[in-house]
Amino acid sequence: MPSSSGPSIDTITEGGRVTQVGEGQEADESAPPVMTFGAPTAGEILAERYELVEHINNDSAGRLVWRGVDVILRRPVAVVLRYPGGDSATEMLQAAVAASRVIHPNLVGVYDAIDEAERAYVVREWVDGQSLRDLATEGPLDPARATAIGNAAASALAAVHATGMVHGNVHPGTVMISDEGRVVLADARTDGADSQENDIRAVGGILYFALTGHWPHAEAPLRGATAGHGRAAIPDAVRDAAGAIAAPRQVRAGVPAYLDDLTMDLLDAEIAPPSSDVLAAELARLDVPAEDEHYLDNSGPLRFAADTEEEPSPLAAAGGRKVAVGIASLLVVALVGLLIGISALGGDDKEQQANPVATPTSGAPTGDATPAAATAHKLTVKSVRIIDPYSKDRSEVDGADKVIDGDDDKGWETETYRGWPNFGNLKKGMGVWIDLGQPRNVKSVQAVLSATGASAQLLAGTTNPPSSFSGDKQLVGSYKTAIGQPFEDHDGTTMTFNGFDADTKYRYLLFWITELPPAEGGFKLGVQEITVQGS
Repeated sequence: MPSSSGPSIDTITEGGRVTQVGEGQEADESAPPVMTFGAPTAGEILAERYELVEHINNDSAGRLVWRGVDVILRRPVAVVLRYPGGDSATEMLQAAVAASRVIHPNLVGVYDAIDEAERAYVVREWVDGQSLRDLATEGPLDPARATAIGNAAASALAAVHATGMVHGNVHPGTVMISDEGRVVLADARTDGADSQENDIRAVGGILYFALTGHWPHAEAPLRGATAGHGRAAIPDAVRDAAGAIAAPRQVRAGVPAYLDDLTMDLLDAEIAPPSSDVLAAELARLDVPAEDEHYLDNSGPLRFAADTEEEPSPLAAAGGRKVAVGIASLLVVALVGLLIGISALGGDDKEQQANPVATPTSGAPTGDATPAAATAHKLTVKSVRIIDPYSKDRSEVDGADKVIDGDDDKGWETETYRGWPNFGNLKKGMGVWIDLGQPRNVKSVQAVLSATGASAQLLAGTTNPPSSFSGDKQLVGSYKTAIGQPFEDHDGTTMTFNGFDADTKYRYLLFWITELPPAEGGFKLGVQEITVQGS
């Protein structure tokens, strides 16, 4: 059990500062938290590190949610306090420790979990944003946004489920959306009351809620939500005389038939749901109109097809919704190389991540043999250079060849930046540009880093401007397409990007660093080695 002696969980960041503003639902005002230690006050510093700035609200369990500041790293945090601590806080602290072990761009990061007996608290990432519950008060979301949010939730669950754990608390109040459009899933439970299947069916509830503004799981009400009680209440789904819920297309116009069918399949207890990774891949397969592609931050996992002309889904082609009893196997056959990578403490999956196996495609005519998947191998990098579009001083771009020399003990490193992890607020980032020599199918990209706590994304482009201050500005301005799904291995120093589209070839890649880990005297990162697997 974490103690009050200081931080007990290593700081973990992935893809920016994103977390819930206030976790879950508003608490019932008739059940305020019990405080035996004394109410916290603005300016109070917890564990000699976390300064409380502003009380935001109380969550579904009556815990106090504060906006705070990590006075050591000088970054905003969310602090969730529970009174008292001790045995009564065991579930909250265990959930926080478990959540810290799974790193995924759609899961909220956990920094610390501390028990002081009289009170206990969890320190998490902070976001300026809102929950799906609050977003939907403005009206149902368009299908593209609903699909994007459902995919993010399913992708997060895939990472959790791969460790054998259950989230157990998926609902519109724990799906958080930052102002930049990033989606994260927060507030996992470890009380054993739920199952992985219930998690997956809850994604159907998320899709239903996003499309209609109604919650379909009346038999499993939201934690802390009381019917008719202020913001905690969410409208129940429209039902017929027998209690069956109306399909999204019956509630509002414009919902695509396949999305409607998939949502209802997930909510149908008579239809076995797919695994969370298969569901995430299927949601990622769906097309999104070009005008909606800006909704999610590009560092997220969505990779919608460029062709916006609707294609029949494998389930619809098979003859209707009820045929989806075999949904898991059908979806796996239909997907081409859409892989969900995860990183968690325990288990050695490096070989698997470095050599992902593409699944067969259903695009071949009936009766044709499915072609064997190409074997992935290490690709030769023709050239590499450091990209710095924010400084005319080119001294920091030397040493790029060290990231492809095969020696993890040697690499390129940034200078030491003081004050803030985002390059001291002086730069939006720096990157390592890679030229594969010709367009290639990419299976994975792995970057071995000098320390934990860095944030980065992988971008692709088609231009090769000269290596200069102006050339770097031109390159970064044109490399807008984020590719792969970013995850870090369990040791936190190896960042692996998987989940590439098997039908797309890439020549130029950009490993773009946005935040540096703490180092002596400030913040600094070394990129020791970058390898590309493909065919």
